[in-house]
Amino acid sequence: MQVMLEILTHPLLGNVRHGFFTRKGGASSGLFAGLNCGRGSSDQAEAVSVNRGRVAEAMGVPPARLVTVHQVHSSNVVTVDETSDLEDIAQIQADALVTTQPGVALAVLTADCQPVLFADPDAGVIGAAHAGWKGALNGVLEATVAAMRGAGAMNIRAVIGPTISQRAYEVGEDFMEDFIAEDMDYTRFFSGGPNGRPMFDLPGFGLSRLRAAGVDAEYSGHCTYSDPDRFFSYRRATHEGQADYGRLISVISL
Repeated sequence: MQVMLEILTHPLLGNVRHGFFTRKGGASSGLFAGLNCGRGSSDQAEAVSVNRGRVAEAMGVPPARLVTVHQVHSSNVVTVDETSDLEDIAQIQADALVTTQPGVALAVLTADCQPVLFADPDAGVIGAAHAGWKGALNGVLEATVAAMRGAGAMNIRAVIGPTISQRAYEVGEDFMEDFIAEDMDYTRFFSGGPNGRPMFDLPGFGLSRLRAAGVDAEYSGHCTYSDPDRFFSYRRATHEGQADYGRLISVISL
């Protein structure tokens, strides 16, 4: 029986092979039902390996060449080149990857944070970043762009995939104040919510940072919180009192 994965793509990335994978078509069950690719979850390791293998196959690479890092909400970027030990990279604490190497698929895991896929097809360089509010505020998107331009890229395009939308992202006053302390202009990413608390526009913030860095950027428009059939969501799992949650995977390769 052929397993059908659901892979979202975006025209801005053109012919560069990429995909924002939904939770459909995976081997996991229970809380993780579907395509959970998070090794850090309490899901069965075998199921996660099967899921990651299906993703690698869909991307046309061997499982060992589906490359992830140990994500920590930082601005650290790993450059993958011909000398890189791909197995070792999985242990590096970072939140973005870039490469000019064909046959390597760069991947990030998310469950409300922004997965951002980057490409400069003319320069032959790609990138992938995990950008929650902390990573985005700390500059992970700009750091990814800088690492790509180091490879000679000048015409970078980026797409923000499924992430939590403003209508589902209630935050505290302290959270908002931390942003405004950084830049008064950031007030535009907050609006009043139904409970009288601020609502934060994470993808709007991400787009703003990318475009300010000179990148042609778009958001896919998918909200992880609001669509449980397609997406895992850390915040939704928390609100429902779940013990854990699955991780979505977003991938790009040359």
